[in-house]
Amino acid sequence: MALIIMRMGAALQASATIASAANSRQQARALIATQFSSHVCWDCISYVTHPTNFFCMKQHRRKGARKSFTENFLLRKKISFRRDSSKMPYLFSTSNISHRSFKKMAESSLSDVPNSSEASEAVEQQTVENDESQKLSEDNGAVASEPFPSGDFEFRKLKGWNKFLVKLKMMIALPWQRVKKGSVLRMKLSGQITEELQGRFAQGLSLPQICQNFIKAAHDPRVAGVYIEIEPLDCGWGKIDEICRHIEYYKKAGKFIIAYMAVAGEKEYYLACKCEELYVPPGAYITLLGLKVQATFLRGVLENIGVEPQIQRIGKYKSFGDTISRKDMSEANREMLTSILDDVFSNWLERVALSKGKSKEDVINLLEEGIFDVKKLKGGGWITDIKYEDEIEAMLKERLGQKGDKPLQSVDYKRYSRVKEWTLSLSGGKDKIAIIRAVGSISRARGGLNASGDGIVSDVLIEKIREVRESKSFKAVVLRIDSPGGDALASDLMWRELRLLAAKKPVIASMADVAASGGYYMAMAAGVIVAEKLTLTGSIGVVTGKFNLGQLYHKVGFTKEIISRGRFAELDADQRPFRPDEEDFFARSAQNAYKQFRDKAALSRSMEPERMEDVAQGRVWTGKAAKKRGLVDAIGGISRAVSIAKHKAGISNESKVTLVELSKRQPSLTTILRGGVNVFLACLGSEDGVKLFDVIKKGKILPERRLLGVQAHMGEILVEGLGVDESFKCLKDYSALWACTMLKEWLSCD
Repeated sequence: MALIIMRMGAALQASATIASAANSRQQARALIATQFSSHVCWDCISYVTHPTNFFCMKQHRRKGARKSFTENFLLRKKISFRRDSSKMPYLFSTSNISHRSFKKMAESSLSDVPNSSEASEAVEQQTVENDESQKLSEDNGAVASEPFPSGDFEFRKLKGWNKFLVKLKMMIALPWQRVKKGSVLRMKLSGQITEELQGRFAQGLSLPQICQNFIKAAHDPRVAGVYIEIEPLDCGWGKIDEICRHIEYYKKAGKFIIAYMAVAGEKEYYLACKCEELYVPPGAYITLLGLKVQATFLRGVLENIGVEPQIQRIGKYKSFGDTISRKDMSEANREMLTSILDDVFSNWLERVALSKGKSKEDVINLLEEGIFDVKKLKGGGWITDIKYEDEIEAMLKERLGQKGDKPLQSVDYKRYSRVKEWTLSLSGGKDKIAIIRAVGSISRARGGLNASGDGIVSDVLIEKIREVRESKSFKAVVLRIDSPGGDALASDLMWRELRLLAAKKPVIASMADVAASGGYYMAMAAGVIVAEKLTLTGSIGVVTGKFNLGQLYHKVGFTKEIISRGRFAELDADQRPFRPDEEDFFARSAQNAYKQFRDKAALSRSMEPERMEDVAQGRVWTGKAAKKRGLVDAIGGISRAVSIAKHKAGISNESKVTLVELSKRQPSLTTILRGGVNVFLACLGSEDGVKLFDVIKKGKILPERRLLGVQAHMGEILVEGLGVDESFKCLKDYSALWACTMLKEWLSCD
């Protein structure tokens, strides 16, 4: 029996009338649709003239569309109709309407239904057409105009029994989890910061562990303060903002936090500004010159060695493939990169000015002046003081009252990571939320020596998604994405599994540095998408192609003959270019893949395909710009995603939840052997060593000679200043040219 519950007590009897007439949920749905002359949009459960292709009153209505009599009546009576996210029967919420008038309306609707089954059949046909959109968008806040929880951290000091309990837990903690009272937490932020939890053998930094350490340090009575040593960082602006958010939370505890920088650019200074005190040594390399974005092109190099790339790129902004197919930057790509650079630069100016108590004009003048003397930075109030590291340690010892010749009493970042949240009463809660992290480029299967390496493998991630879907332990899921995309088919397979998961429990997508192309493909299966202000997202487009190596084969004396059956059996032949019919077939297949991507994005975001086309075409947006265009629902980090997940799962915001990490990064064979391989390369020599290292790193016996499959992948976009690794970046650019030379040498030996 389908129950129709009336929120207003005066309408309970009318509810019983409808319920008694409808002996099934389907008939109740048919009754509702018939009563309102099919003026129900099953995409977001609101009233529309759907058969005439009008959209709902709030979000889906086209401009200038005529409101029906029923819609005007409903607006006047202020009736809202929604479906509860917990899959309960349909709910009515009424106001300003009498019991008698509603009962009369319900009874008249019953007399208008000649046959309940016929009405059910009519509505079922409409429902099937819109069922896909309903499942994906019924919990979408952008569609429902739902205010999301902010997810802001609220610091609460431990008192009474809880404070005593924490002290007791500290006494019984394992030896490697103990910390001396009055210790300083030392953290060194340098190089790559990965989104995944790191295993024992990994040397890189883990963003989740960095953030957890700040939270634990805020509540740990044994930690007196935090000392951060910042070195050049290899991560995006999204992760930087996540760290800054946790620094702000830590500062609410009233403990000191100081930063030390010897070498830094704009990104490192942006992070250091969140600390209360910032120190640099006298000879520090602080290069605050401004931000830039650049693109490199290899088409000329490929022509010189006789390689012709044949690329099908759908979307005028789709820049992935430009590196090998163009010699200069397209106007569309220039427009896109300029927009991204403006967003990043504007945010940098705003945050630095706010942190230092300056105006934006002051920050611009700092960049225009090109200061390289740290004394001027101190004089202008941009840093706290000029000190060597040993002087800072002496200062902290004096501040904490530590005497003697012993070194500063401190605890290392990695050791402190072993301290359990349970010890500080930060964990608990019977309700569990699963955290699935999808990091790296997307592929369908993993093989070779890279069996446990980097990247997203659809087969592996799908297993985790199904595990969560079948488990009754998890109330909701947060999908944390940091991926520029990859294989389009793999992205679609994961989209399907995530969509099935979202039909059973709330799924919230949280974007880190980048969630574009295939990364966004995954995110759009979630009910709500959360991104940082500077997350690179969108890039709804595809690219595919192959290399014509005919001229290169001729130069090196290599020949190939193929015997085939079937008109397009030689579509991937690399010894010749496409025939006209093959090129047409190749273009149509790429266009079909793009159309599927675009239409699924439109379906997921409850947009018309035409409107989605305006924001698609392979264009990359920052999170802030994406939210304005309906591609993202909310701005924030993983804390806000968890808060929204709790809200969707019906868990109160004050209640604790247990976050279960399902994606711990395991060391690959490459990681374990990397140190030994580097030594081996130095002894063996450059050319043969690089060939061998490429085999070990990629897990391939031979390099690929063509692009495999359709790629939903974003080209590399790096927005930063001069920094300190410019020489390394130059080497990185030349490595592509070197790779082409290696390809030529390898082919000559084939």
